[in-house]
Amino acid sequence: MHVDYADLHKTVAALTEGEDDTVALMATIACEVHHSDDRFDWTGFYRVVAPELLKIGPYQGGHGCLMIPFARGVCGAAARTSEAQLVSDVDAFPGHIACASSTRSELVLPVFDPEGRVIAVFDIDSNQPDAFTRDDADALSEILANAFGK
Repeated sequence: MHVDYADLHKTVAALTEGEDDTVALMATIACEVHHSDDRFDWTGFYRVVAPELLKIGPYQGGHGCLMIPFARGVCGAAARTSEAQLVSDVDAFPGHIACASSTRSELVLPVFDPEGRVIAVFDIDSNQPDAFTRDDADALSEILANAFGK
């Protein structure tokens, strides 16, 4: 099963309409995205909680790392650069943090507040190598921008 992004966008928009609590938004998005595609084995958010530090937020899947500094891993790179990280082989990514040994590929997207500040990253791990495409990154970035206001 591969995600129908148009349908997912409508579903998330309907479920989150009028909601401004970031934790509620994150929980709803993590759940809907996680269950939309069988490539998505771990789906969740890491929130910016201090300068240069991410802490786990709402997620679906096995347990994740509790804290990730901006200086480490794929999530840290997305937070540090404010750019999507599309990693086809996590073993080839310098400094990859293995929260789950089964993860083969990863997509991490920065989440922005209405002022354009990074408030979190949205992390999707797959047990399949090369599971994600630029289309996945673009469609999910649009869903995040719609929900969080930028």
